[in-house]
Amino acid sequence: MRNILEYLEHSARLFPDKAAVLDQTDMRTYSQLMGDARCIGTAVSQIAPPRAPVVVYMDKSPRALTAFLGIVHAGCFYVFISPDQPVQRLRQILATAQAACAITEPGLSDKLTEAGFSAPVVFFEEAVNTQPDSAVLSRIRAQALDIDPLYCNFTSGSSGTPKGVLVSHRSVIDFMDVFPDMFHITSEDVIGNQAPFDFDVSVKDIYSTLKTGATMVIIPRRLFSVVTELLDYLCRHRVTTLIWAVTALCMVAQFRGLSYRVPKSVSKILFSGEVMPEKYLRMWQDCLPDASYVNLYGPTEITCNCTFFRVPCPLPAGEKLPIGQPFPNEHVFLLDSQDRLIDAENTPGEICVSGTALALGYLNNPAQTARAFVQNPLNANYPEIIYRTGDLAYYDSAGNLCFAGRKDFQIKYMGHRIELEEIESAINSLPQVRRACCVFDAQRSRLTAFYAGEGTPAQLKIQLHDRLPAYMIPSVFRQLPELPVTANGKIDRRLLSSMGGENSDPR
Repeated sequence: MRNILEYLEHSARLFPDKAAVLDQTDMRTYSQLMGDARCIGTAVSQIAPPRAPVVVYMDKSPRALTAFLGIVHAGCFYVFISPDQPVQRLRQILATAQAACAITEPGLSDKLTEAGFSAPVVFFEEAVNTQPDSAVLSRIRAQALDIDPLYCNFTSGSSGTPKGVLVSHRSVIDFMDVFPDMFHITSEDVIGNQAPFDFDVSVKDIYSTLKTGATMVIIPRRLFSVVTELLDYLCRHRVTTLIWAVTALCMVAQFRGLSYRVPKSVSKILFSGEVMPEKYLRMWQDCLPDASYVNLYGPTEITCNCTFFRVPCPLPAGEKLPIGQPFPNEHVFLLDSQDRLIDAENTPGEICVSGTALALGYLNNPAQTARAFVQNPLNANYPEIIYRTGDLAYYDSAGNLCFAGRKDFQIKYMGHRIELEEIESAINSLPQVRRACCVFDAQRSRLTAFYAGEGTPAQLKIQLHDRLPAYMIPSVFRQLPELPVTANGKIDRRLLSSMGGENSDPR
């Protein structure tokens, strides 16, 4: 297998009239999805050469997913950008992506122009009504390689600029060879998509659906603010499978949604992104004791996940939830600060990964790629690229890996991996601010910004909405006369962390 389109084609043959993807207002059967994607692929092929990046600037929807598959038909790779992104960040992403064209809707194209996008813009409705050219699509497919890029997801960057993680067809195929079978996802399943399309959790939803012939139900984001409507939606569509960020599962439990209504059709709950609080996991297990629960771990750079842990039900009291064992065909190991292998219990080290699942690197950023994707220091005999995650872990007595935090300033917050430096860069760019530092309180799951300069917290927050996504804006701001520094002149992050956010203005 060389191309993920083979998943779509196989399911379209078996289930032509079955709903492949739907939301509150739209639906595509497998045959419609394949036909529409071929039309879009023909339209894109008239503009962009194979292996070129193509932006999808649309709301998450069946139409956006159709655009993805159309771009793949053209031999290109898709870059999904949510219209919710502030203009400054959109401008940064577009500058890095250097896309050959963009697919969007008429009401959104002005924002692309405002952000300086000068490549051709194709409206979805025009593209989907293009006459498909079978000869052109066949020629494109014939020259395709499994190492061709499939998608690029932009994540937070330590330099203050988002970085684009580029993932190949082969990496997704390698992961999908095992993922649906391991967790018993079949054509009978209805997958409730929570993750944004620019967040790699959605890759598991999309390609598990296409491979198995399941149905993917896109859950509108607003429902995660109205728990009763969310649960009604899950029950109405008889959703069986939740592959969700920890934050989303916690939100349902926090607001006592499960006491309103239990989605009894749910039989599989897989979660990732942050450490799952024991009390909220227990609430789900109490209500759905027969469901299977899986803790997944892995950064975007290794194509979704590299380890898994099947959670016992009920969870034993006070037990730390491991991140578990490696997926097949992925080598996951720990290195100490001297790049020596760690195999002893309770000894923390950096999680490193090698295998086909590794991303191709960062789009148009060879320097950052070279820093993160490196030769395995344990192997001097032949080239073996590994990804150094920056995450720390240790082995428990059963040989499971257990997450132990970060070794740098990257954090996991609301299901996203965030570089604190990117937040600091945005705050420091504000004219009233002389210097800023951001710290993360893991216990309270709270971002706090300390700053020296003028302006109230409320004013700074308003300005940051033009620079950062909402989930990256600190909930607490503390104004100080000057930021404390260490003896060597660096900001004293440890002291600021100990100060937390007490007596601060959270507005």
